[in-house]
Amino acid sequence: MAKKDYFNRDLSWLSFNERVLQEAEDKNNTLNERLNFLAIFSSNLDEFYRVRVSKLREFRKLQKDSSIQFKEKPKRIIKLIQGKVDKLQERFGHIYRDKLLKELNGEGVALIEAIDYNTEEKVYSKNIFLSEIRPHVKIYDLTKETNFDFIKDKSLYFFANTKNRALLILIPTNACNRFVEFPKKDGQQHITFIDEIIRDNIKYLLPDYNAKNLYSIKITRDGELYYEEDDGELINLIKKSLKNRDFGIPTRILYDSKMPKQFIKRLRALLNLKKTDLMPGGRYHNFSDFFQFPDIEQRIGGTDNNQFSHPVLSKANSVIDSILIEDHLLSFPYQKYDSVIRLIEEASQRADVESIFITLYRVSKTSLVAHNLLKCLANNKKVTVFIEAKARFDEENNIDWGEKLQQMGAKVLYSMPDLKVHSKILLIKTTRKDIAYIGTGNFNEKSAKIYSDFALLTADQTITKDLDEVFKFLMDTTYKPSPKTIWMSPFSTRNQLYQRIDNEITIAKGGGDGFLFFKMNSLEDRGVIDKLYEASRVGVKVQLLVRGICCLKPSVEGLSENITGISIVGKYLEHARVYVFGNNGANDMFIGSADCMERNLDRRVEVLVPVKDQKLKAIIQTCVNLQWHDNTKGRIIDENQTNTYQNDEKAKLNSQLDFKEYLGELQFSEKETLNLS
Repeated sequence: MAKKDYFNRDLSWLSFNERVLQEAEDKNNTLNERLNFLAIFSSNLDEFYRVRVSKLREFRKLQKDSSIQFKEKPKRIIKLIQGKVDKLQERFGHIYRDKLLKELNGEGVALIEAIDYNTEEKVYSKNIFLSEIRPHVKIYDLTKETNFDFIKDKSLYFFANTKNRALLILIPTNACNRFVEFPKKDGQQHITFIDEIIRDNIKYLLPDYNAKNLYSIKITRDGELYYEEDDGELINLIKKSLKNRDFGIPTRILYDSKMPKQFIKRLRALLNLKKTDLMPGGRYHNFSDFFQFPDIEQRIGGTDNNQFSHPVLSKANSVIDSILIEDHLLSFPYQKYDSVIRLIEEASQRADVESIFITLYRVSKTSLVAHNLLKCLANNKKVTVFIEAKARFDEENNIDWGEKLQQMGAKVLYSMPDLKVHSKILLIKTTRKDIAYIGTGNFNEKSAKIYSDFALLTADQTITKDLDEVFKFLMDTTYKPSPKTIWMSPFSTRNQLYQRIDNEITIAKGGGDGFLFFKMNSLEDRGVIDKLYEASRVGVKVQLLVRGICCLKPSVEGLSENITGISIVGKYLEHARVYVFGNNGANDMFIGSADCMERNLDRRVEVLVPVKDQKLKAIIQTCVNLQWHDNTKGRIIDENQTNTYQNDEKAKLNSQLDFKEYLGELQFSEKETLNLS
């Protein structure tokens, strides 16, 4: 029997971000989409350094200062991360410079540097600099006595070095759009970075300084909030910690790789940096700003973002009455989010609705969900809202909404010590029956346009009673919930998973066809992985669709030869969690919020619900079957993390486009779907 083996979670995550980079390279995507994938890659990497690398560095310090033993040496992992990131950054630069810029030029769009400005563009550059950019530019003298708290996380600066002075010049991307579009001439469109506008007008800031000697740098800081959790003071502690996030310990300093060695040496000395703190980059940083790239959709063709209305709920006079009659499935982003908005708005108006319970993990700043909860309160409905104030990088927005709802009379519950509430659940209590919403994605109408998720709407009383148990626990953590049908972390999800996997093992040992299909964002929990290895060794067929981290090594002889893994990265972010257990052909299916990660199983409140309605189950089966055979966006997860595209000689299948077509054309017909296995 082969020894148990696992991928390192951080290196596996970098493998996922490499798949994002592959999409920037893929000519099957529009130029607009490919620029967006560069932006996503950059944004992902920033968060990775703010969270994971900062944590590894803390582990490294801890290892030096104590006798604590780690499964893997943090110093070694950081070194491996750096090697992988260097290669990815080099590939990123090649895609940007040698592919996308050239292809943009072929479409009549040129992204130009200051040295390329013609006479008219120089005049335009001067005017826009003096009127719009210069008021926001700040210059800081650097000395060894300088307090560097002014250098905020992810802010961009030019480093200017003279014999007598060393300076940082703020590139004001928060106050100004990163890109400037010059007036079109002869059908050609020139666009430039504001970085280049500043270079072109440096004489107005430093009269005698040569623009050629301006080199951009960017500091990524530790994004964690550090506080001791205390039930009564948690929100105040989070609020105080938020003020310090921009000034966390630096985890990565990017610099222009063309910066002379003497400049680098002086910068290191002034900022008191180690060599390992510095990373070479390109002329520009913060490629996440490419989300702002001007007018590109109009000019060279955007993508089809139209969404379908739900075929039943959109025609129903009452969403609530329709749910009372039968279960419904929502499929985002293919279907509009308005069914959710209508549901809560209708709850605010109906006399038979008594109370509303909801969990909010990430809501948009202009959330229609939250606005409709305010309507419920205005109409004297009882509203209980659990707000997760520890949702990383959304803490401030979530707390703001919590305070608004509380002021209007809602019972607002916030984060509890040592647990995050990650479930996406809504319970509406009426005088007739209760109604439940259990989803795989957040109550966020903006992310619902780009995240691929499912949500079940049901009046099944076994499910609504179970959901009531969940909310009783959220309102009183001393209460011991006892759900019968749904799975609830941290109480039953792990045990239910193990029992279900054991059942497939028993079936396989008895000569039957053991079968497991898991679709999730991340597979990291070693307990679950070991169970899947055990299932594979006795002949259970295991299919894994894992978008991001996958610490399990598929297709290893003697360990996991019956496990196949695929990852899909495409136009939409695959976010749904679907678990299917063969159970002698019954194909029992669950959907919900939990990935197979230790935190989701043991340290978060998660909910998974069975999909009982055969019609709805068939829709999800069709989706995952298309994804399993995707030979356009599907990559094979192998033991070397090569990200090889799944390929066959059959007609090209792009599961996201084909599932959208399925929903649009079949509109929930009874047409037979392909067998999942």
